[in-house]
Amino acid sequence: MPMTLRKPTRLRQTILRTAAALAVALTATACARLAAVDSNALWKIVDLRCVPSQQATGTPGQCTTVDLEKRYVILKDIVGRSQHLLIPTDRVTGIESPFVLAPNAQDYWDDAWASRLYVEKSVKRTLPDNQLGLEINSQYRRSQNQLHIHIDCMHGDVSDALARHAKDTPGEWRWDTLDGQRYRIMRVTSLTQANNPFRIVAHDNLDSQAMAMQTILVTGAGPSAEKDGWLVVNSGLDIDNGSGTAEGLLDHACRVADGG
Repeated sequence: MPMTLRKPTRLRQTILRTAAALAVALTATACARLAAVDSNALWKIVDLRCVPSQQATGTPGQCTTVDLEKRYVILKDIVGRSQHLLIPTDRVTGIESPFVLAPNAQDYWDDAWASRLYVEKSVKRTLPDNQLGLEINSQYRRSQNQLHIHIDCMHGDVSDALARHAKDTPGEWRWDTLDGQRYRIMRVTSLTQANNPFRIVAHDNLDSQAMAMQTILVTGAGPSAEKDGWLVVNSGLDIDNGSGTAEGLLDHACRVADGG
């Protein structure tokens, strides 16, 4: 006797509808959650989703924006209310990559600084430049093997501590302790060319092994970086009481936006 297909039961129909709704709801965050278990998750988001979407439809897909000319994307991180990431559209592993020091390397720090506006859009207010920060982790303190610069708010007490460097002579390192760890701090007047933070730190970290241990944070030296300059904050796993990450100096809750 031939088999006949029965219509799904109401329960099964409900399950199918629920599953479909969940699939739609999770699409935007599924790849980002994958980052916890897949060290190439960010690269996959950029290379398989955002760039192809921009090329095919003129829209950035899962990303906030895709700049094909400058070869980077901005992605909203699922951690925090305002944190965004700048990620190259080229395959660049991280701070240790010789690519970031190449003569024709993109100005990722300058582009990331310009992209701080997405943080301000998230908190719906304009923030002084010394309350905004950019940060990259060392090879040994990151979960992803695609270069990404964190863009977010600074902890208020860290900004207060860094205020004593607001008038430092540009181009000179000064040592300080922040959040219990040792950092060296240099005030600069731009984030490009010789003042590119990668180049500044690489000046005395001469190979990829040394660079792999470094972390860099950039913030405004004062309320207006254009007027006051920027502070390049650096530490490494190779110094006493050093740090391979400065991400703890950022506040992913962005309490400064609420006056905290």
